[in-house]
Amino acid sequence: MKKENLLAPTSGEVINLSGVDDPVFAQKTLGEGFAVKPEKTQLVSPVTGKIMMVAETKHAIGFKTATGMEVLIHLGIDTVELEGKPFSIEVAAGDEVEAGQKIGIMDLAAIKTAGKDDVVVVAVTNTAEILSSIDVQLGKIDAGQVAAEVTLKEDTKTKPTANAKENKYQVTAREVVEAIGGSDNIKSVIHCFTRLRFSLKDDSIPNDDQVNQISGVLDVARANNQYQVVIGQTVDDVYDEVIKILGPQYAGQGQEAADSNNSEHDNQDLSFGGKIKNAFFQLIGVITGSMMPVIGLLAASGMLKGILNISTNFCHMSTASPTYTIINSMGDAAFYFLPIIVGFTAAQKLGSNPVIVSLIGGFLIYPDLVKIYASGKFSYFLAGVGINANFFGIPIHIPQYTYSIFPMIFAAWMAAKIEPWIKKWMPVTLRQIFTPLVEIFLVGMTVLIIVGPVISFISEGIAGVLQWLLTVNTALSGLIIGGLYQILVIFGLHWAVIPLIANDIAATGHSVLNGIISITMVAQGAGALAVWFKTKHNPELKGLSMSAAISAAVGITEPAMYGVNLKYGRVFMTSSIGAAIGGLVNGLLKVDMYGFTGSLIGFPSFVPKAGQGNPNNLLNFWIASIVTIIAAFALTYFFGYKENDANSPKNAPKKKTLADL
Repeated sequence: MKKENLLAPTSGEVINLSGVDDPVFAQKTLGEGFAVKPEKTQLVSPVTGKIMMVAETKHAIGFKTATGMEVLIHLGIDTVELEGKPFSIEVAAGDEVEAGQKIGIMDLAAIKTAGKDDVVVVAVTNTAEILSSIDVQLGKIDAGQVAAEVTLKEDTKTKPTANAKENKYQVTAREVVEAIGGSDNIKSVIHCFTRLRFSLKDDSIPNDDQVNQISGVLDVARANNQYQVVIGQTVDDVYDEVIKILGPQYAGQGQEAADSNNSEHDNQDLSFGGKIKNAFFQLIGVITGSMMPVIGLLAASGMLKGILNISTNFCHMSTASPTYTIINSMGDAAFYFLPIIVGFTAAQKLGSNPVIVSLIGGFLIYPDLVKIYASGKFSYFLAGVGINANFFGIPIHIPQYTYSIFPMIFAAWMAAKIEPWIKKWMPVTLRQIFTPLVEIFLVGMTVLIIVGPVISFISEGIAGVLQWLLTVNTALSGLIIGGLYQILVIFGLHWAVIPLIANDIAATGHSVLNGIISITMVAQGAGALAVWFKTKHNPELKGLSMSAAISAAVGITEPAMYGVNLKYGRVFMTSSIGAAIGGLVNGLLKVDMYGFTGSLIGFPSFVPKAGQGNPNNLLNFWIASIVTIIAAFALTYFFGYKENDANSPKNAPKKKTLADL
């Protein structure tokens, strides 16, 4: 029989898994292995093989050897809650490593300070199919020394699957789907680091003992209104096969989205329109997922800016005073540096290097580049997109990147694709320095020279259409712009509209377009407010939706859009329809705006100067705003949101348990 060594991933005392204070490991649910009570911070690879997975929170790493043994090292217990802060991991999925090679460090003091157990667990997650026995060497050990010797089964390479045409992941996926009632009983499925999480129509159908007997299944749990099937570190592979069986419409859509797709359940091959729809929802999922970690920060910043607006409008604070400058900087920093923040969070979600993508965001808003755009020195061509710089003699357009989101999500996606390619040809000895160098240059220049100008070109075209609409019919333009403007905000296509507003106010002292945009802010806040009213049993969502509604009332819609409305899909749609209705009323009443500050807090901007404009303009603003609030609130309350939406697999807050690895 073939034998293979497992090395200690860190220095310390080797103990049996039964001594680990976690039932999942202690009961060997994830497989045979051992644990080390660490005494030093350095981490090394326990085997020679390929990195199959690195957890987003860096607390777990999966390996696969040439013999097919799948090994998981888990750094601490419940350390997933620390969001990766104590860990510095130097490898990524796809890397080849040697046994004993340094793979990172863990901050033991930080783990202890957080009240977590720092024990390092090593588990062979495919024990049942590959392991004959394991001999653990207990006691003190140094990192890289042999901690256990495993004996492999002789037939691990030749053991047939249930179907000669199916691999083991396909077999597991097919048998799990059949055991839990098939597609007719499944609403949706998502996965975490080790388990499939099904939302079922009838959770009494699955027989837990039967599911437990399926090859590749380690355990079954029922929690958070989910039927959870524990797979281990190969959960990605099984999940992919499950989605191939069910169809992409089941992938993380939650109950309502799955129900809306019932007519397509029997058709696993989506039409072209279905693929476009699915891709759009995936894109929205990436955008909201990238924004969720910073929603609270944006909401707080929005409220601070609202307080500042109140101080300047009603308390006579001078915008030239140092006090104003300090508070404004405090409130504006999160938005100005949003490319850096979103770069980090998007990279975490898409699997690229967060530090590198953040640095690309910093490069895009570097003051000297901002000055180029701010200088206004353009040589215009093609729909008003201006050439304002050159790169090695090539004329280019450098747009505005502060406050932007979408370019950074693209950067994170591209970085995730390009980094494995770089590592394929980059010598290991050069990777630490030259991989970031090549990645920053290629991704940064692609965003700067191609993505940014493309977005600017589309924005300028949209701005031209909006300007034309305003000259045709104010009511029609209010309806269309009101309904669609916040969609432009999602993709960063609204920036070309801002100069139009500035030009209108500078030239004529007022802007009808800005009044319509103000209505869209009111509508998004009203949608979030409806969610607050209807939510009874989710304190986290209730607090977020109220703060988001307040932020929208003071002119900051990002918390409402990304934290609530887009996340729950239909809420954004009903809010936008409410904005279209409000925009129509706004156009019929010909509401004008005489300043930049919009939404409810900006009502002084709707007061015309003496002898100018409609003396009833402020009254008309309140009429349009109230109509918008009623429309968006009612549509969302009755049609856009159900409280169990918050409990669907897609949207439920992740409950941290010992088994959440």
